[in-house]
Amino acid sequence: MGIQLHILSPEGTLVQAEVSLVTLPGMLSPFTVLPGHAALLSALVAGDIRYVADGKEERLPIKEGFVEVRDNVVSACVEV
Repeated sequence: MGIQLHILSPEGTLVQAEVSLVTLPGMLSPFTVLPGHAALLSALVAGDIRYVADGKEERLPIKEGFVEVRDNVVSACVEV
């Protein structure tokens, strides 16, 4: 079972994919979400959102945002 990743910006949907992991630029340090991760809310700072989809690592640079992790769904609202 993977993680459903949804990355949204004011302009629209940037990413909607099933991923095996996602690393986000948190306020204190980057953190990685794997399947089964505990629920959380976090602010995001400037940096890269990195994720692995179909065995390929992708990255999306952001300025800031926030993320919710719940029930293997990662939903991020970001400025790019």
